[in-house]
Amino acid sequence: MLIDTHCHLGDPAFAADREGAVERMRERGVGRAVIIESELDRLDDTLDWVKRTDGLVLAAGCHPHDASRWSPAVADRLQAVWRDSAVRGAGEMGLDYHYDHSPRDVQRRVLAEQLSLAVTSRLPVIIHAREADNDLVAILTEQPAAVIVLHSFSSGPVLRDAALARGWYFSFSGMVTFRSWNQRDTVCAVPLDRLLVETDAPYLAPVPHRGRRNEPAFLADIARSVAEQRGIGLDELIAATGANAARLFWPG
Repeated sequence: MLIDTHCHLGDPAFAADREGAVERMRERGVGRAVIIESELDRLDDTLDWVKRTDGLVLAAGCHPHDASRWSPAVADRLQAVWRDSAVRGAGEMGLDYHYDHSPRDVQRRVLAEQLSLAVTSRLPVIIHAREADNDLVAILTEQPAAVIVLHSFSSGPVLRDAALARGWYFSFSGMVTFRSWNQRDTVCAVPLDRLLVETDAPYLAPVPHRGRRNEPAFLADIARSVAEQRGIGLDELIAATGANAARLFWPG
Protein backbone atom coordinates (compact mmCIF):
# COMPACT_ATOMS: atom_id res chain seq x y z
CA MET A 1 0.00 0.00 0.00
CA LEU A 2 1.18 3.49 -0.79
CA ILE A 3 1.34 5.58 2.39
CA ASP A 4 2.12 9.29 2.45
CA THR A 5 4.15 9.70 5.65
CA HIS A 6 4.20 13.49 5.62
CA CYS A 7 1.58 15.90 4.30
CA HIS A 8 -0.03 19.09 5.58
CA LEU A 9 -3.70 18.70 4.73
CA GLY A 10 -4.57 21.01 7.62
CA ASP A 11 -2.87 23.84 5.72
CA PRO A 12 -5.08 26.67 4.42
CA ALA A 13 -4.03 25.65 0.90
CA PHE A 14 -6.51 22.77 1.27
CA ALA A 15 -9.30 24.72 2.95
CA ALA A 16 -11.54 24.65 -0.12
CA ASP A 17 -11.14 20.96 -1.04
CA ARG A 18 -9.65 19.00 1.85
CA GLU A 19 -12.14 16.14 1.42
CA GLY A 20 -11.51 16.15 -2.31
CA ALA A 21 -7.77 15.76 -1.71
CA VAL A 22 -8.46 12.66 0.38
CA GLU A 23 -10.75 11.25 -2.32
CA ARG A 24 -8.14 11.84 -5.03
CA MET A 25 -5.42 10.24 -2.95
CA ARG A 26 -7.53 7.11 -2.54
CA GLU A 27 -8.34 7.02 -6.25
CA ARG A 28 -4.59 7.08 -6.96
CA GLY A 29 -3.90 4.15 -4.61
CA VAL A 30 -2.67 6.05 -1.56
CA GLY A 31 -4.46 4.22 1.24
CA ARG A 32 -3.18 6.08 4.28
CA ALA A 33 -1.51 9.35 5.21
CA VAL A 34 0.21 10.95 8.18
CA ILE A 35 -1.06 14.50 8.60
CA ILE A 36 1.54 16.86 10.05
CA GLU A 37 0.35 19.77 12.15
CA SER A 38 3.02 22.06 13.50
CA GLU A 39 0.86 25.18 13.61
CA LEU A 40 -0.31 25.20 17.21
CA ASP A 41 -3.23 27.50 16.41
CA ARG A 42 -4.64 24.89 13.99
CA LEU A 43 -3.90 21.84 16.08
CA ASP A 44 -7.35 21.23 17.59
CA ASP A 45 -9.21 21.66 14.30
CA THR A 46 -6.80 19.42 12.38
CA LEU A 47 -6.91 16.71 15.02
CA ASP A 48 -10.72 16.76 15.03
CA TRP A 49 -10.79 16.39 11.24
CA VAL A 50 -8.23 13.57 11.24
CA LYS A 51 -10.25 11.64 13.82
CA ARG A 52 -13.31 11.84 11.54
CA THR A 53 -11.46 10.68 8.41
CA ASP A 54 -10.59 7.04 7.73
CA GLY A 55 -6.98 6.23 6.90
CA LEU A 56 -5.46 9.31 8.49
CA VAL A 57 -3.39 9.79 11.63
CA LEU A 58 -1.75 12.91 13.05
CA ALA A 59 1.75 13.96 14.00
CA ALA A 60 2.09 17.14 16.04
CA GLY A 61 5.02 19.19 17.24
CA CYS A 62 6.67 22.58 17.51
CA HIS A 63 8.43 23.45 14.24
CA PRO A 64 11.88 25.07 14.53
CA HIS A 65 10.46 28.20 12.90
CA ASP A 66 8.23 28.56 15.98
CA ALA A 67 10.80 27.61 18.62
CA SER A 68 10.56 31.09 20.13
CA ARG A 69 6.95 30.29 21.07
CA TRP A 70 8.01 27.29 23.17
CA SER A 71 6.91 27.45 26.79
CA PRO A 72 5.87 25.10 29.59
CA ALA A 73 2.27 25.57 28.44
CA VAL A 74 3.14 24.50 24.88
CA ALA A 75 5.05 21.50 26.21
CA ASP A 76 2.07 20.48 28.36
CA ARG A 77 -0.32 20.89 25.46
CA LEU A 78 1.76 18.75 23.12
CA GLN A 79 2.14 16.01 25.70
CA ALA A 80 -1.63 15.96 26.15
CA VAL A 81 -2.18 15.77 22.38
CA TRP A 82 0.41 13.01 22.03
CA ARG A 83 -1.70 10.84 24.34
CA ASP A 84 -4.60 10.88 21.87
CA SER A 85 -4.97 7.55 20.06
CA ALA A 86 -5.17 9.33 16.68
CA VAL A 87 -1.74 10.92 17.19
CA ARG A 88 1.04 8.59 16.03
CA GLY A 89 4.04 10.87 15.68
CA ALA A 90 5.83 13.79 17.33
CA GLY A 91 6.86 16.57 14.99
CA GLU A 92 7.83 17.96 12.84
CA MET A 93 10.58 19.34 15.03
CA GLY A 94 14.22 20.05 14.31
CA LEU A 95 16.62 22.80 13.27
CA ASP A 96 16.42 25.25 10.38
CA TYR A 97 19.48 27.45 9.92
CA HIS A 98 18.39 28.57 6.45
CA TYR A 99 15.55 30.86 7.50
CA ASP A 100 16.51 31.37 11.15
CA HIS A 101 12.96 32.39 12.09
CA SER A 102 13.94 31.56 15.67
CA PRO A 103 17.44 32.11 17.14
CA ARG A 104 19.67 29.10 16.72
CA ASP A 105 20.38 28.66 20.41
CA VAL A 106 16.62 28.67 21.06
CA GLN A 107 16.06 26.12 18.30
CA ARG A 108 18.66 23.80 19.81
CA ARG A 109 17.25 24.08 23.32
CA VAL A 110 13.67 23.52 22.20
CA LEU A 111 14.59 20.55 20.04
CA ALA A 112 16.44 18.89 22.92
CA GLU A 113 13.53 19.45 25.31
CA GLN A 114 10.85 18.41 22.83
CA LEU A 115 12.79 15.34 21.72
CA SER A 116 13.15 14.16 25.30
CA LEU A 117 9.41 14.53 25.86
CA ALA A 118 8.63 12.68 22.63
CA VAL A 119 10.82 9.76 23.67
CA THR A 120 8.95 9.58 26.96
CA SER A 121 5.70 9.51 24.97
CA ARG A 122 7.06 6.62 22.87
CA LEU A 123 6.24 8.23 19.55
CA PRO A 124 8.34 8.25 16.38
CA VAL A 125 9.98 11.64 15.96
CA ILE A 126 9.75 13.47 12.63
CA ILE A 127 12.77 15.67 12.06
CA HIS A 128 13.04 18.82 9.94
CA ALA A 129 16.68 19.39 8.96
CA ARG A 130 18.00 22.35 7.03
CA GLU A 131 21.63 23.48 7.01
CA ALA A 132 22.14 22.32 10.59
CA ASP A 133 23.48 18.79 10.23
CA ASN A 134 26.25 18.88 12.83
CA ASP A 135 24.06 20.31 15.57
CA LEU A 136 21.23 17.93 14.70
CA VAL A 137 23.45 14.88 14.98
CA ALA A 138 24.79 16.11 18.33
CA ILE A 139 21.29 16.55 19.76
CA LEU A 140 19.66 13.46 18.25
CA THR A 141 22.42 11.12 19.39
CA GLU A 142 21.82 12.21 22.98
CA GLN A 143 18.54 10.26 22.79
CA PRO A 144 19.49 6.77 21.56
CA ALA A 145 16.00 5.44 22.32
CA ALA A 146 14.38 7.89 19.88
CA VAL A 147 12.84 6.46 16.70
CA ILE A 148 13.92 9.08 14.17
CA VAL A 149 12.35 9.88 10.79
CA LEU A 150 14.37 12.31 8.66
CA HIS A 151 11.63 14.07 6.74
CA SER A 152 12.15 15.09 3.08
CA PHE A 153 15.80 14.10 3.31
CA SER A 154 18.25 16.22 1.32
CA SER A 155 21.04 16.76 3.84
CA GLY A 156 24.73 16.09 3.50
CA PRO A 157 27.05 13.25 4.53
CA VAL A 158 27.28 14.16 8.23
CA LEU A 159 23.58 13.57 8.89
CA ARG A 160 23.28 10.81 6.30
CA ASP A 161 26.12 8.74 7.72
CA ALA A 162 24.96 9.21 11.32
CA ALA A 163 21.47 8.12 10.32
CA LEU A 164 22.68 5.07 8.42
CA ALA A 165 24.85 4.01 11.34
CA ARG A 166 21.99 4.35 13.83
CA GLY A 167 19.14 2.84 11.82
CA TRP A 168 17.11 6.02 11.49
CA TYR A 169 14.41 6.25 8.83
CA PHE A 170 14.82 8.32 5.65
CA SER A 171 11.76 9.81 3.98
CA PHE A 172 12.07 11.11 0.43
CA SER A 173 9.80 13.74 -1.12
CA GLY A 174 9.17 15.17 -4.59
CA MET A 175 12.70 16.55 -4.63
CA VAL A 176 13.87 13.15 -5.90
CA THR A 177 12.17 13.97 -9.21
CA PHE A 178 13.83 17.37 -9.68
CA ARG A 179 16.53 17.88 -12.30
CA SER A 180 18.73 19.32 -9.55
CA TRP A 181 18.51 16.16 -7.40
CA ASN A 182 22.03 14.79 -6.88
CA GLN A 183 21.56 12.28 -4.06
CA ARG A 184 20.87 9.06 -5.90
CA ASP A 185 23.70 7.46 -3.89
CA THR A 186 21.84 8.27 -0.68
CA VAL A 187 18.57 6.89 -2.05
CA CYS A 188 20.39 3.65 -2.86
CA ALA A 189 22.29 3.49 0.45
CA VAL A 190 19.22 3.48 2.71
CA PRO A 191 18.26 -0.05 3.76
CA LEU A 192 14.89 -1.02 2.30
CA ASP A 193 13.44 -1.47 5.78
CA ARG A 194 14.28 2.16 6.68
CA LEU A 195 12.86 3.80 3.56
CA LEU A 196 9.73 5.99 3.41
CA VAL A 197 8.07 8.24 0.83
CA GLU A 198 6.12 11.45 1.34
CA THR A 199 4.66 14.38 -0.54
CA ASP A 200 5.11 17.21 2.01
CA ALA A 201 1.95 18.58 0.38
CA PRO A 202 1.18 21.35 -0.41
CA TYR A 203 4.92 21.90 -0.97
CA LEU A 204 7.49 20.30 -3.32
CA ALA A 205 5.18 19.00 -6.05
CA PRO A 206 7.00 16.30 -8.02
CA VAL A 207 7.58 16.17 -11.75
CA PRO A 208 5.28 16.22 -13.76
CA HIS A 209 3.24 18.44 -11.41
CA ARG A 210 5.79 21.20 -10.83
CA GLY A 211 4.20 24.60 -10.37
CA ARG A 212 0.98 23.13 -8.94
CA ARG A 213 -0.12 22.68 -5.38
CA ASN A 214 1.19 19.32 -4.24
CA GLU A 215 -1.16 16.72 -2.79
CA PRO A 216 -1.04 13.09 -1.62
CA ALA A 217 -2.47 11.88 -4.94
CA PHE A 218 0.94 12.59 -6.48
CA LEU A 219 2.80 10.15 -4.21
CA ALA A 220 3.08 7.46 -6.89
CA ASP A 221 5.26 9.78 -8.98
CA ILE A 222 7.69 10.07 -6.06
CA ALA A 223 7.64 6.34 -5.37
CA ARG A 224 8.30 5.60 -9.04
CA SER A 225 11.36 7.86 -9.06
CA VAL A 226 12.77 6.29 -5.89
CA ALA A 227 12.24 2.80 -7.33
CA GLU A 228 13.99 3.77 -10.57
CA GLN A 229 16.95 5.26 -8.71
CA ARG A 230 17.29 2.09 -6.64
CA GLY A 231 16.85 -0.17 -9.66
CA ILE A 232 13.88 -2.08 -8.23
CA GLY A 233 10.30 -2.54 -9.30
CA LEU A 234 7.62 -0.07 -8.23
CA ASP A 235 5.58 -2.81 -6.57
CA GLU A 236 8.56 -3.82 -4.42
CA LEU A 237 9.13 -0.21 -3.42
CA ILE A 238 5.47 0.31 -2.53
CA ALA A 239 5.34 -2.89 -0.48
CA ALA A 240 8.49 -2.03 1.47
CA THR A 241 7.70 1.62 2.18
CA GLY A 242 4.12 0.75 3.06
CA ALA A 243 5.25 -1.90 5.53
CA ASN A 244 7.74 0.53 7.08
CA ALA A 245 5.12 3.26 7.44
CA ALA A 246 2.60 0.86 8.93
CA ARG A 247 5.17 -0.40 11.43
CA LEU A 248 5.90 3.18 12.53
CA PHE A 249 2.51 4.84 12.50
CA TRP A 250 -0.06 2.01 12.56
CA PRO A 251 1.56 -0.47 14.99
CA GLY A 252 -0.41 -3.50 16.03
